[in-house]
Amino acid sequence: MVWIVVAVPDLSALRSRFPALARTQGGRPVVYADAPGGSQVPDTVIEAVAGHYRVGISNMDGVFAASEELEAAVGAARRAGADLAGVEPGQVVFGSNSTSLLFHLSRSFARTIGPGDEVVVTRLDHDANVRPWLLAARDAGAAVRWVDVRPDDASLDVDSFDAALERRPRLVAFTLASNAVGTVTPAADLVARAKAAGALVVVDGVHLAQHRSIDLAAIGADIVTISPYKVFGPHMGMVAASPEVLDGWDPYRVRPADRYPSPERWETGTQNHEAMAGFVAAVDYLAELGALHGRPADGSRRAAVVAAYEAIGAHERELARRFLEGIGRIGGISLFGIADPERLDERTPTFAVRVGDRHPRETATALAERVIFVWDGHYYAIELLERLGLLESGGAVRIGFCHYHSADEVDRVLEALDDLV
Repeated sequence: MVWIVVAVPDLSALRSRFPALARTQGGRPVVYADAPGGSQVPDTVIEAVAGHYRVGISNMDGVFAASEELEAAVGAARRAGADLAGVEPGQVVFGSNSTSLLFHLSRSFARTIGPGDEVVVTRLDHDANVRPWLLAARDAGAAVRWVDVRPDDASLDVDSFDAALERRPRLVAFTLASNAVGTVTPAADLVARAKAAGALVVVDGVHLAQHRSIDLAAIGADIVTISPYKVFGPHMGMVAASPEVLDGWDPYRVRPADRYPSPERWETGTQNHEAMAGFVAAVDYLAELGALHGRPADGSRRAAVVAAYEAIGAHERELARRFLEGIGRIGGISLFGIADPERLDERTPTFAVRVGDRHPRETATALAERVIFVWDGHYYAIELLERLGLLESGGAVRIGFCHYHSADEVDRVLEALDDLV
């Protein structure tokens, strides 16, 4: 028998790049176990945002140097978004947040459908990839079909997915990974099934993008959402979409924007240019991580980003395994989602738990007193928490790790949970 040893990259040195991770409270270091709600940012992102202000702010279309520099910066942000999502720069649209961008797109989509048409949404998704399409269907008089989840492991029910495609829906929306329980969906397979039924496909990549690389072309979907503040960057939203969507749908916009081509014609009002500068720095940070700890296929930034996620994935799988094995040894804690350490490829290191009969807010408060920051409630995964029978009684406690967390921090969370049982 030949044993193949896969080296897990040591990413612990990267922690020094994140100023917030040095925070203490009451003399104890803070554990930011709330990564699904928003990641911390490296020093270069902070400097990039501040640097944008230092050189002077402006706006687009001016005939002076500051405006021309800004246009170059926006172009750099689109190229960074393209390298993150595996698309072309002309497919990248920025906005205040991904939820607003989906509502913007869905309003235009509603004008392309009518009575007799159907849209498909799932009970696994964040409401940002549900409500916009429900309202679009309502406004157009179209029908909605739901895809169920398997309550035993909170995975998407593929049979239910196939049943929802029987009447050839116009649009199918599903998540690449659950922000509540960490379930990763078989995206390329699901997209192929939806495309065979003639549907446009919208995938929510907000949660997955913190943990794994996204390649919209390889997945085959038409729209993907990414939130840079979940990917070590500033608060803003990003959508990457196919030319069929960006050029085929008619956006709601002010009249002067009529002269702009895609993707600019989808960006309403003045954009958050300082956040764009920070976003470029966040993608550059990922590329640096990939160059130092991964094996890029070539010298491009996209290859380095992909390599970064391979290193991140290896590190996070060990964190997830440690947490799952540890939680399994603690009696009185309920875990919702995939609990099998041999199924790590099907989940991210995001966990929904309940401690005995404690209300989730009580558990989160007790952890906060131990200087461990976690979320409680439904985290906008309303349909999923309701399907699991948790919504009306307070939802669950969400504990989430990412690549800048250490095994010691996982152990500290486990020890605190053990104390609360």
